[in-house]
Amino acid sequence: MDHLIIDALRDVLTGQCTPAVVRAIENEVAAHNGCAPEADLTKISATAATLWQQIEETGFADLLLPEEAGGAGLALRDAFAVWDLLGQHAMPLPLPETMLARAWLVAAGVAVPQGAIALAPHLLVEGNGLCATGVRGARVAQWVLGQQGSDLLLLPVAGAQASPSIFVLDADLRWKAETLASAIRVAAPASLLVAQAGLVSALLAGSLLTTFESTLNFANERQQFGRPIGKFQAIQHELAVMAEHVSAARMAAQIACEAGGVLADPLKVAVGKARTGEAAVEVASLAHSIHGAIGFTTEFDLQLFTRRLHLWRQTAGSESYWQLQAGQALVAAGGMSLDVIRQITGSAAAAA
Repeated sequence: MDHLIIDALRDVLTGQCTPAVVRAIENEVAAHNGCAPEADLTKISATAATLWQQIEETGFADLLLPEEAGGAGLALRDAFAVWDLLGQHAMPLPLPETMLARAWLVAAGVAVPQGAIALAPHLLVEGNGLCATGVRGARVAQWVLGQQGSDLLLLPVAGAQASPSIFVLDADLRWKAETLASAIRVAAPASLLVAQAGLVSALLAGSLLTTFESTLNFANERQQFGRPIGKFQAIQHELAVMAEHVSAARMAAQIACEAGGVLADPLKVAVGKARTGEAAVEVASLAHSIHGAIGFTTEFDLQLFTRRLHLWRQTAGSESYWQLQAGQALVAAGGMSLDVIRQITGSAAAAA
């Protein structure tokens, strides 16, 4: 991975994707019919539009595109560092989804549309149209790349009827038949659910790291009985458990993104998404335990990350779903767990 890309992205995120910006985008989206039965998705948050313009101008949305298409030609194993960094900054826009969607569309010979692209791995038939529930980032995206059977459809967000979802930036979307008639349809190269689960694993890895580091700093600064609470054995134990989960989850997320192209390995994704999902529950709980009541307040930054831990944990299948997928792979291998481990790690050391 080119460190120049990561350094440039870090500079952009540090200046343009601050906690204040994340809050502003969430508040603006909520103010624009955020709770209305049918929100007007043509009204885009001004702060979100500004942040997206910065992203487009710096070319980060095209990093997975081949060089001849104006990109950097990164593979998924390279994209991990990018998505991890986005998770560390609680990226409120579907930038990783857009990176992946653009790469798949270019590979299919489709012109890349302007604007952010959200993902909908399960498009369901509803009457003469289609619907998708809980589309992550739909309220700050212009397009949705969804999968219906063996096909991918590129659909305009503005052409959908929207209703509120659990997270303020998400939405349930419904497209009528007339909108679908003009949609771009191509063959799906792989499972969009697997692809989304892989990138979300990397986002979780980044958010887990920020949650742990901020909790560690808080424990070293918060004074109780004349000394930092981080000096107390009970707090040290909780921090140690957090560190174990974060370290294991980050390694698993790297495994999920270990691919030389832009198509993820389903078994590796299963391991990565399951482990990061497990860690999200434990790390969020321990972080709020150490912070006490202040961690739950909207004015405090911690909730920006722990809310996303719970959100991304449920995105593209929770840990129980992916544990089942890994278990089925083990059964298919005849119960030979070492063979499955070799397949996951691709490591000669495992074979030894």
